[in-house]
Amino acid sequence: MDNIYFLMIVALAILAIADLVVGVSNDAVNFLNSAIGSKAISFRSMMIVASLGIFIGAVFSSGLMEVARKGIFVPGEFYFSEIMIIFMAVMITDILLLDFFNTLGMPTSTTVSIVFELLGAAVAMALIKIGADSGSISELYSYINTAKATEIILGILLSVVVAFSVGAFVQYVSRALLSFNFERKSKWAGAIFGGVALAAITYFIFIKGLKGTDYYTEIKPLIEGKTAMIVTISFIIWTLLSYVLIKFLKKNIYKLIIAVGTFALALAFAGNDLVNFIGVPIAAWQSYEAWLASGVPANEFAMDVLGSKVPTPTLFLLFAGLVMVLTLWFSSKARRVVKTSIDLSSQEETQERFEPNFLSRNLVRFSMLVSKYTSTVIPVTIQEKIEKQFEKPVIELPKGKIHELPAFDMVRAAVNLMVASVLISVATSMKLPLSTTYVTFMVAMGTSLADRAWGSESAVYRVAGVLNVIGGWFFTALSAFVAAGTVAYLIHLGGGTMIAMLLLLAVLLLVRNYIRHNQRAKVVKAEDSLNKSESSSIQGVIEESADNISKALKRVSKINNNTINGLINQDLDSLKKAKSMVVKLETEIEELQNDIFYFIKDLDDSYLGASKFYIDVIGSIQDVAQSSSLIAKVSHKHVNNNHKSLKKKQAEELLAINEKLIHLFDQIRDVFDTRTFDRIVPPIMEEKQSLLDEVTNSIQKQVERTRFEESSPKNTTLYFSILLETKDLIKANMNILNLYYEEHNRSKEILRSNE
Repeated sequence: MDNIYFLMIVALAILAIADLVVGVSNDAVNFLNSAIGSKAISFRSMMIVASLGIFIGAVFSSGLMEVARKGIFVPGEFYFSEIMIIFMAVMITDILLLDFFNTLGMPTSTTVSIVFELLGAAVAMALIKIGADSGSISELYSYINTAKATEIILGILLSVVVAFSVGAFVQYVSRALLSFNFERKSKWAGAIFGGVALAAITYFIFIKGLKGTDYYTEIKPLIEGKTAMIVTISFIIWTLLSYVLIKFLKKNIYKLIIAVGTFALALAFAGNDLVNFIGVPIAAWQSYEAWLASGVPANEFAMDVLGSKVPTPTLFLLFAGLVMVLTLWFSSKARRVVKTSIDLSSQEETQERFEPNFLSRNLVRFSMLVSKYTSTVIPVTIQEKIEKQFEKPVIELPKGKIHELPAFDMVRAAVNLMVASVLISVATSMKLPLSTTYVTFMVAMGTSLADRAWGSESAVYRVAGVLNVIGGWFFTALSAFVAAGTVAYLIHLGGGTMIAMLLLLAVLLLVRNYIRHNQRAKVVKAEDSLNKSESSSIQGVIEESADNISKALKRVSKINNNTINGLINQDLDSLKKAKSMVVKLETEIEELQNDIFYFIKDLDDSYLGASKFYIDVIGSIQDVAQSSSLIAKVSHKHVNNNHKSLKKKQAEELLAINEKLIHLFDQIRDVFDTRTFDRIVPPIMEEKQSLLDEVTNSIQKQVERTRFEESSPKNTTLYFSILLETKDLIKANMNILNLYYEEHNRSKEILRSNE
């Protein structure tokens, strides 16, 4: 039986490595967001700075592992066998929960997840003990550190509101003083801003980055009780240094602030959040060593030893730091989580990930109402001055040139890092628990609001996104508590067998999520995806649109083929695949429509005729996709509801029509691939008419069958729907061909007249 605990330690060590990977993937948003969003420093430089911060922070985190030992539950109330169940339940739950959020690309709090997992597993084990002794539920308080748990929950709620409000206020003041043309401001303005920001960030490095570590005791006498003096002296030194850098060395002080801030947050992340990933396995290892030395049976050895402070071996910390750094460099999921935060705070138009909801719409309406009435109170002259400071610089580019702007500028990036550093430092010095993820994310959202990044075109989407993320945080707490408690109970019932089953399940889920993530990444880069037009001439639009039509028809042909065969064979999986394919196609077409505004804005005056042609082409592609979508959806619904399958004659007619439709699509695609638009009339038009006649004939046959043979109303409705949408599908294709044929003839006439 003793071997089971050794195997559990091995399993926990493996889970710790995996948890480090998924944990860094989630928390990278905390320190990479500002540097990536502002593009202030190169990606390589930013990663090197962050890696140094992580590695140094990991080595400094030895004294911060106490939350896993005694922060949530009272260790002396549990035996070694029970503690091991708690720790195993926590690690299995944690890795699955964090990977789930990473796969969605949603940032969540590793601190909250580990705290509520420890709480859930400890409560479950305490209830099992109370039940076995026929005790009262009121005895639960002797097992759980309820005061600490309550303090953490209140700290989280408070940090969300405070971080958002302070971030918005500081950004508004900073922008009002510096404007978007901050680089043209006086040297002293930049120097003072640099002095404030760098003083705040460097103080944060000592308070949050080092406090609680063994190394802090050496500098403690120099820091504690002297906050005001240290900050003042630091501000003066940094201000003078910033002025020298700007005035004489011609350096950009904002880049320095962002680099130092990125290092500081990475240091604090590793130095403090490392406990969330390896605190539990290390506590389990130290518990195992104490139990082995005691010689007492596992179910009789009380875990009072966890109540004392035990240093973490430096070798463990070095290894953990190495794993975290490697994950930062190679994890694509980390970049996906960072992208969510950057998209929500972007100053420019971006593809919105979240759909507006009732709450986001009403919050935006309320904010607009407050803004409207506030403007009546503030004098007009002051409003005009403020508006001038918020005017964004216009970047004039030659036609055909593209300038990829950063998501936000360096002032906002610096404010993000400065405010997050100050808030985390203050909370740490006051011994208030908080989540670095919550603080950094909400500061970024607050600065976005103040910087007017959430305009009328994007506000409902961005607010919905923030609400989704916040909702995910509360879901983290609830699901962590329930899941860890459930897993602990299952391990108590099933012992070693249940642990093996749960570990196998965890591996299978992680592998499945990894495969799905890679598949999604490949879909984004699919060769048949539709591309936005970048040409400004009619000829260029014809060329680029021809490629899009060919790709769209290739996909529609495949969708229709899957749908018809899936319907005839009652193959629900095939119909689901067709349905998901058509949804993706419609999404891409919608993106092309959203780009029409920018396409028209970029056109040269002499090529305005290209806009009408481009709009008509996209409209026709949308008609094709819509007909294909309706056929896929009604077919899927029919089979999913277990209605009667098609009759033999109906199936034969549909297969014949589908075969000719595929041939027609191939013919049309060949025309667009080879740009041989002369072939449109008469050959393809004749084939089109023949197919339309066949569809009309099938409709007539079904009318006759309905009168004398058909007994299924659902079957009849489905068949008519498919045939009618097929007619619309063919006509939409012909509209596209007519557009190109007419434009092709017009081009030839212009060429002849020029000769």
